[in-house]
Amino acid sequence: MRGQGRKESLSDSRPTKKALKQRFLKLLPCCGPQALPSVSETLAAPASLRPHRPRPLDPDSVEDEFELSTVCHRPEGLEQLQEQTKFTRKELQVLYRGFKNECPSGIVNEENFKQIYSQFFPQGDSSTYATFLFNAFDTNHDGSVSFEDFVAGLSVILRGTIDDRLNWAFNLYDLNKDGCITKEEMLDIMKSIYDMMGKYTYPALREEAPREHVESFFQKMDRNKDGVVTIEEFIESCQKDENIMRSMQLFDNVI
Repeated sequence: MRGQGRKESLSDSRPTKKALKQRFLKLLPCCGPQALPSVSETLAAPASLRPHRPRPLDPDSVEDEFELSTVCHRPEGLEQLQEQTKFTRKELQVLYRGFKNECPSGIVNEENFKQIYSQFFPQGDSSTYATFLFNAFDTNHDGSVSFEDFVAGLSVILRGTIDDRLNWAFNLYDLNKDGCITKEEMLDIMKSIYDMMGKYTYPALREEAPREHVESFFQKMDRNKDGVVTIEEFIESCQKDENIMRSMQLFDNVI
């Protein structure tokens, strides 16, 4: 009886899918009421992908060994993914089960990714931002995100060093991957975030707000005033900003 009561207590304390989704949305500043998000808030946005918390997994179960026979794409083995990421075997199993729930084929294309991501922002249009995010996860640019791609990116966002996370964020904002962020690229990012927030936020968003945010971003980041932000300028500026550093640490204990 004592063991049964302990098991029930552990089960009751386990976060539900709804609770996990709410936890991630709390970390996502563009769901809040601010009319003009700060640079640190924009940096926090990429970590809004949701892991599911399904039933407990048995690490010794054949069924839980990624259930390879039921998917089209066969992911790499657990041991290899453990070596390549900073997740434990149990965490990888939990993440995989959630990934497969959304993507039964084992991979997700851009349209599927946008559809999944839109569930977080029914009040707005998240399609453009989801495309940018998809491209950041699709590191080999083959038009699809596999489970390996997903956990590699998530490992950086949730378990990487500050420099790792800032490099990942820079890659997200560097839309054409030429090694620098232009005002045009940052404006596209900011417009996509404001579109994602929706038209019915309070207080209401001003039309000029995205451009004002870009100007604020470049005033802070573009140290030599040459009109572009390099990775060195980006990391140096972020490391000197206490708000950005705090936002980077928000994700340490998400999973």
